[in-house]
Amino acid sequence: PIVDSEKRVCAVYGGIPDTPNFMRDVHDPAVEAMEIARAQASLSESRLYHRRGNWASLTTGATHGTGRDEPGDFVNGIINTAVILALVSNTAFIDLAEFGSGLFSIWAPHLFQFYIDYMGSFYLKNPKLQRPFVNSIWSACTFNLGPRTCAFGHRDFANLAYGWCAITALGTFDYMKGGHLILWDCKLILEFPPGCTILIPSAAIFHSNTRIAEHETRYSFTQYTAGALFRWVERGFRSEKDYFATLTAEEIEEERKLGLERAAAGAALFSTLDEMKAGWV
Repeated sequence: PIVDSEKRVCAVYGGIPDTPNFMRDVHDPAVEAMEIARAQASLSESRLYHRRGNWASLTTGATHGTGRDEPGDFVNGIINTAVILALVSNTAFIDLAEFGSGLFSIWAPHLFQFYIDYMGSFYLKNPKLQRPFVNSIWSACTFNLGPRTCAFGHRDFANLAYGWCAITALGTFDYMKGGHLILWDCKLILEFPPGCTILIPSAAIFHSNTRIAEHETRYSFTQYTAGALFRWVERGFRSEKDYFATLTAEEIEEERKLGLERAAAGAALFSTLDEMKAGWV
């Protein structure tokens, strides 16, 4: 685990699942599925060139914001929806999704329960929306189809400010020479081998990857939940605009003050090493 100054677990180097033949039975089929998806997908410039880097990507799951009056699914079109359906029904990604979610539940149990409570309410209110994977807590995922997925420095500001994101590296590359995960705020550079999963609060920590060689391939599979979905629940299943329209000027000012308190309360959901050790005894 990676801990902050108060010994709270704020990120986890989850590694590779300790299961027999993981690379052969899970990693390699996931890579093959990514390559097929890239060949079949309809990739516009916005899917190839974006603020995180220059590679193909497909995203699915629930989202909110960007002019929407209420939460809905990412719009992908007929071709890409079919490609995504093949990916989320692939047993390799089902296994990877479960592994990431399991790590989350172990290393951040209070935060994980927060997701259960809020997203449980969210999906009860929005039964037409579904998680990409029934065995994973997150409400959205992105398949970064490469062929050389190495992220520019960024924060995923649309995610829950203190929420965790699972990142799984895939491909054929020398992880000792490239593909490292740089956590700039933590002043850490982590080797990130194929098949490995790392969990970070991606909205809070500025992060990027080092480059890989031209002849190598690197893909990634990420899982996360938009902060707007939590706010939708907290606002009584209303948009920010509709919610603030019901408030007085004094109440609006109070809401702004509460913003910082909510961030602190969110960080308090991180478990300390002492709590983790006590739970393992």
